[in-house]
Amino acid sequence: MKTDEISDDLGDWLHDHVFDEGSETAERSTRWVMWITAAMMVVEIVAGWLYNSMSLLADGWHMSSHALAIGLSAMAYVTARTYAKDPRFAFGTWKIEVLAGFASALFLVGVAVMMLIGSLERLISPQAIQYQEAIAVGVLGLVVNIVCAFILGQAHHHDDHHGAHGAHGAHGAHGHHDLNLKSAYLHVVADAFTSVLAIVALVGGWMYGWSWLDPVMGIVGAVLVALWAKNLLLETGKVLLDREMDHPVVQEIRDVVEADTQTRVSDLHVWRVGKKVYACAMSVVTRDASLTPQVLRERLGVHEEIIHCTIEIHQR
Repeated sequence: MKTDEISDDLGDWLHDHVFDEGSETAERSTRWVMWITAAMMVVEIVAGWLYNSMSLLADGWHMSSHALAIGLSAMAYVTARTYAKDPRFAFGTWKIEVLAGFASALFLVGVAVMMLIGSLERLISPQAIQYQEAIAVGVLGLVVNIVCAFILGQAHHHDDHHGAHGAHGAHGAHGHHDLNLKSAYLHVVADAFTSVLAIVALVGGWMYGWSWLDPVMGIVGAVLVALWAKNLLLETGKVLLDREMDHPVVQEIRDVVEADTQTRVSDLHVWRVGKKVYACAMSVVTRDASLTPQVLRERLGVHEEIIHCTIEIHQR
């Protein structure tokens, strides 16, 4: 066969490596929320200094971490889309989004430490607080957080709805949310909760003279940020390190391949290459002379979340 004929025939077997196309709705939503959050962050930090409220300052700095994290999420969507067809990314660019979530979690750890130190200082050396003004700003911050949560929640719902129609495998869309969008959404929800703590502290101080409540709530907010950062680090780190071999789909692959008594999996690697999709590489030992990689790919076709397979067969 001539070289050009081989090339033409090879074209039928070539495919791209865009395993996750991202979400236009999620990208647009995170961009909007980023600007809204950044604007409110400035208002809360300035108001916290002017009105001497540590809980309001803590909420403002907490919101700054969210502004950065959501900005990273928006940038990650753009970057992943821009380089989607770049051959240097062997398994696509989806993990750029996960990396953004990991980076925002690291930043959150630093913010939690700053919030804790600032609150302890105010607890040791209390200062006068202009409660009414601080409460007004805190309520405004809470309203903004609720609006942002609604915007991202709608995008999250759209993503799940789209995924439910696009994945009908054993797992479908369950448990495979957009980690980048989830990161932005949880940032906003966590910030809304911190805003509630700030308002409670300010009302308690205003009505009952509990000035100690303001820095205490700042400490509680710092702990919440640290816990959330830890969870995000674990979740994104798991994906970045390809720690997926305990996922149910791994055993399902083994069950499909080893459906007959003549075939066994001797080596198997499975890792995620998108929100709901996986790649796998396996070595198979068999006594079935008719077994080919194409036959195994057809068997694995029942699991639509397996979209890229590299199969090596050893005949015994």
